[in-house]
Amino acid sequence: MSVLVVGSTALDSIKTPKAENPRLLGGSASHAAVAASFFAPVKMVGIVGKDFPKRYMDLYRKHKIELSGLQIAEGKTFHWSGEYETNMNNRRTLATELGVFETFSPNLPESHKNTPYILLANIAPSLQHHVLDQIKNPRFVVADTMDLWINIALSDLLKLIKRVDAFVLNDSEAKLLTNEDNILKALKKIHRLGPDYVIIKRGEHGSILSGPSGLFIAPAYPLQRVVDPTGAGDSFVGGLLGYLAAAKGSIEKNLRRAIIHGSATSSFCCEGFGLTQTTKITPVDIQNRVAQLEQMVKF
Repeated sequence: MSVLVVGSTALDSIKTPKAENPRLLGGSASHAAVAASFFAPVKMVGIVGKDFPKRYMDLYRKHKIELSGLQIAEGKTFHWSGEYETNMNNRRTLATELGVFETFSPNLPESHKNTPYILLANIAPSLQHHVLDQIKNPRFVVADTMDLWINIALSDLLKLIKRVDAFVLNDSEAKLLTNEDNILKALKKIHRLGPDYVIIKRGEHGSILSGPSGLFIAPAYPLQRVVDPTGAGDSFVGGLLGYLAAAKGSIEKNLRRAIIHGSATSSFCCEGFGLTQTTKITPVDIQNRVAQLEQMVKF
């Protein structure tokens, strides 16, 4: 089954203590779509400007991502610039230029409206609602978010959470949303807002799944060297949903293994700037890391 990914497509300029790379392929939709493409067919919806490099279009096509929903508009592509501190956990935004993304309205091609697996990657909740209004009978809908929307679009976000099957956010965002310092109490509050499944991203410490079968504590794949963590969370969710779309059986049966596959996929993202490393790997590389994770957590 196929996956529909709707989110931002961007050019990212990233600076770390050791290197600087301008105008890399980025955005929540780009990272998630590439990650999902290792497991299932992907349709991506986003917007870019006339300045969007052809080599990045070629990368999408290399991963067989269906691009009829990618709008090409007059103007410049969304550009984000950021700088990481030495620990690679803290970063600050240097510049944000919305460009054509400022007027983005994710109108789906007719062929996209019956896609069974939907990933509402990190964009404004109002746009995520707009996508859901066009979808017909989805099997599983996942929405990602960030602290910005909790702060400036809480009402829209709360309405969105009621409409999705799984809601994804990081631990600090979960605490901000629920006003709870304890993550278990935060999880209970989020479930009461609507979703059957809640996934808490915890960076290098892995993730937590809360659902009908209780809690699942998943590790991150341990890395000796992190080059650039930009997009790792999007890669995690994309890999997770791509695996679910390819797996036989129920969502409940497959979700834990899907999270491990998402963790393995996202680990490659951190080993290169932007999508440079992720676009070089193969499904076999991912499976090797899944097998290693499996050995690490056996007891």
